[in-house]
Amino acid sequence: MKSAAELRQDAQTIWRAGLDAVRSESLMRDAVQRDGDRLLICGQPVSLAEIGRIAVVGAGKAGAGMAAALEEILGPDLVRDKVVGWINVPADCVRPLQKIHLHPARPAGVNEPTEAGVEGAGRILEIVESLEPHDLCLVLLSGGGSALLPAPIPAISLADKQAVTRFLMSSGATIDELNSVRKRLSRIKGGGLARRIRAKRTIALIISDVVGDPLDVIASGPTTADSTTDLQALMILQKYKAEPPRVPQAVLDYLAEAAQSVVDSPGELENVSNYVIGNNQRALDAAAEKARSLGYAVHTLGSGNRGDANEEGRRLAELCLNIRDSQSPLAPPACVLSGGEPVVQLAETDRPRRGGRNQQLVLAALASLRPQGAERIALLSGGTDGEDGPTDAAGAFFDEEILQTAQAQNLDPAPYLAINDSYTFFEQCGGLLKTGPTHTNVMDLRVALVDG
Repeated sequence: MKSAAELRQDAQTIWRAGLDAVRSESLMRDAVQRDGDRLLICGQPVSLAEIGRIAVVGAGKAGAGMAAALEEILGPDLVRDKVVGWINVPADCVRPLQKIHLHPARPAGVNEPTEAGVEGAGRILEIVESLEPHDLCLVLLSGGGSALLPAPIPAISLADKQAVTRFLMSSGATIDELNSVRKRLSRIKGGGLARRIRAKRTIALIISDVVGDPLDVIASGPTTADSTTDLQALMILQKYKAEPPRVPQAVLDYLAEAAQSVVDSPGELENVSNYVIGNNQRALDAAAEKARSLGYAVHTLGSGNRGDANEEGRRLAELCLNIRDSQSPLAPPACVLSGGEPVVQLAETDRPRRGGRNQQLVLAALASLRPQGAERIALLSGGTDGEDGPTDAAGAFFDEEILQTAQAQNLDPAPYLAINDSYTFFEQCGGLLKTGPTHTNVMDLRVALVDG
């Protein structure tokens, strides 16, 4: 039987194997190759002799890694002679590249639109509107792109968009719902970017952070026709009982008026090819392979888990107990894998708090296991982007040692769980998962181990 430390190490090794499989650099090398005077982009041949400039634009948490890999693939001569580029990324992802500018569009850990993001979005629009028909536009998109690429419609201010974003996120809205609203308030989302590109050939390379990989939801679909409507956006706000001052009257008035208009759907965008080059399932598959190599029987819950974080945590805890107590067909040593993006509905409180959905989920699991103990069990949940809520942690983990440390300090998880203060709890007992920026983003990955 493995010690708690060994079990924890295995969980981290399996989790990192999943992360490594979706590193943006390796995904880009799989998607783009240069062979002399031609490029092969997701199977599409592109003759370098027939194109002028290569514009590289986009946004997302994986943007820096994608851009750096692309410059390496294209080669210094091609980058020097043909490339112009601008990518909006979080501030802690900025690094110097040869020709593609990485713009700090928001502070680290603050997942909402900023003035810097608006400035960067404007520069991107300037680049794509300056292209000629014979140019090539490459759009690099990944999770976090919605907040990093703000371009409010004239009727809405940046402050209005910030308020709407905060309201929906604190209300427990799904990423699909959040992006459905953001697209209707943007000049660049919902296909807005693609409609402004003057080049006759646009190829978007996309790392998905959304369940099911819907192109119009990832980064709010800058290169994909919008499948939602103003009425749907208004109904989402009504579902969460949006009203001033939490949601500005200007937003509600605009959507209400726009919903009365009958506008034909823009349909598919011409001259645009969208390719998903990485997603959560790829991470799950790699994690499963690593777990089997370490001797674990693997059970996967799939990549579509997006329920309430508390419920997801309790469900994982119950499954681990059933496996440990021989009440499950899966015999230990066993590994349960889960992907997706659960939501947290923030509790009302005046007390300071820190946390994120992964930390909340793990704390809910720990609280559920506390009466029976966590012997022979380890559980880890982390965001593949290295961020979990407005904190410096990617997520959290626990095992029997972490549980005993918490008990020795008289830490009761219940009050921390009740006000979404999971970071503070795990900070005190050593259960925070910290990775720093990973330069990718395919939602969350969870690893639960049960030893024999």
